[in-house]
Amino acid sequence: MQLAPPTLGLLIRKHHAMSKSTDLSPAATSTAYRYGTMQRSLHWTMATIILIALAIGLYCSYLGHGSAQRQFLMDIHKSLGMTALALLIIRIPIRAATSEPDWRHKPPLHERLASKIVHLALYALMMLMPISGYVTSSSEGRKVPWFGLFTLPNLLMENRPFGRMVGVIHHYGGYTFFALLFLHLGAVVWHRLIRQDEVLSRML
Repeated sequence: MQLAPPTLGLLIRKHHAMSKSTDLSPAATSTAYRYGTMQRSLHWTMATIILIALAIGLYCSYLGHGSAQRQFLMDIHKSLGMTALALLIIRIPIRAATSEPDWRHKPPLHERLASKIVHLALYALMMLMPISGYVTSSSEGRKVPWFGLFTLPNLLMENRPFGRMVGVIHHYGGYTFFALLFLHLGAVVWHRLIRQDEVLSRML
């Protein structure tokens, strides 16, 4: 009976320590286990821009060519795409020069490999989509404006067959982007709600 109080106290302390170790809120997550402020800011800014650009592009595919509404929305779509490309050019060297944050509980190897493959594919599409969009517009003699403030220089000779070919790549690349983003978001939700691990908190 004399051992009961110390044993109870030990269990309480152990439970408290375990509760602290599984607190995945941003406030409770050490900076050692999170990406840096710049990387997190670029991630969420680009994610917002890309989702809006993809949604506009999809919507415009159902509008009649030549309509004023389509032209207005396509100008915004192009502006967002070129903004995402500029941010990507900033993001890549920062990502390459910065090591990943530590894990409190490292996921299995196959999950980490799958995550890297999806992320590499997303980076490739983040580069491919704005470049193919620019090439399509420039090759077909259309302007690439930036939010009505200025027009990007046309660096290509007019070549409509080539522009149409690249346009097909851009079109199907958009659907591929949607698919990978849904896969990525699904994995985040699974980790947060089912596994209840730290994957999302690393980027918050």
